[in-house]
Amino acid sequence: MTEDPAHPAPPSQGDPILIVTGLSGAGRTSSLKAMEDMGYEVVDNPPVGLLRQIVDAVADQPLVIGIDSRSRDFGPNPILTFIQKARAELNRPTRLVFLDCETDVLVARFTETRRKHPLAKDRPVADGIALERVLTASLRDAADEVIETSSSSVADFRTMIRDRFSLSADGGMTVSVVSFSFKRGLPRTADLVFDARFLRNPHYEAELKALTGQDKAVQDFVATDPAYTNFIIHLQQLIGPLLPRFSQEGKSYLTLAIGCTGGRHRSVTLAEKLSGWIEGLGYPVYLRHRELRSGTARPELTARSELTARSELTAKVELDETKEAQS
Repeated sequence: MTEDPAHPAPPSQGDPILIVTGLSGAGRTSSLKAMEDMGYEVVDNPPVGLLRQIVDAVADQPLVIGIDSRSRDFGPNPILTFIQKARAELNRPTRLVFLDCETDVLVARFTETRRKHPLAKDRPVADGIALERVLTASLRDAADEVIETSSSSVADFRTMIRDRFSLSADGGMTVSVVSFSFKRGLPRTADLVFDARFLRNPHYEAELKALTGQDKAVQDFVATDPAYTNFIIHLQQLIGPLLPRFSQEGKSYLTLAIGCTGGRHRSVTLAEKLSGWIEGLGYPVYLRHRELRSGTARPELTARSELTARSELTAKVELDETKEAQS
């Protein structure tokens, strides 16, 4: 077939470039290992000033560059400037990925591993986390993907990375369906949130209380609610037309979250039902029940403790004072 010179085919894009950054302890190392297993060339923690040279040197395969506050010359402005130039000058899709995590979880991770935070060598870990949040805020705001890792196990996190950044030819959009407890907060990465608390609660049935929405007895009980069938129909009528539209807009990952009071019965039942239906439409589905990890609910965490708020305020003041001294 001869190409029409009046309507030339658009140039095919080259191999992708991912810049992976975020908070220390949020999972950057695990994400880089998963991406390397997927076929990416991985470069970890290079000086920011060498980013263009690295990209030019790895021109013939997918590339991931990991950068954090330990990197030489680290700063949001040079990183964002590099990404802007790469998108303008290179025929390679370039994306910024930011890994985030709740402060309380990060503190626990550093405490368990007995590692020092890179920005808190001689002060509390929470202070280093707070300073890093301020330092990386503009990167988070500019990121193409913000991945929240607070409630993810290592295995779940690796699966999430594979789903979002797969190099397989089929591409397309992956749909994540998450059940959760409203008492423990909304999933931060949720695109659409649905509330199942109006349905009859199996928690108050003695023979069902210890079971979950993955058990047929609980699913059958929830399905007896007079509102259940219509709710499922309306959910499908709402979500069905949205999926191809999100996919057409280039969204690679869509997260649907369904919550109830405890996150163990009604939300799990609906998530199981909904994920099976979406899979039947031909979309890859990643199903996760946040409160069922290891058979127990995730410990309740506050979004920002008073200590965290004070630390972030102190960090911002210190950063402002440093900028004034340098100007």
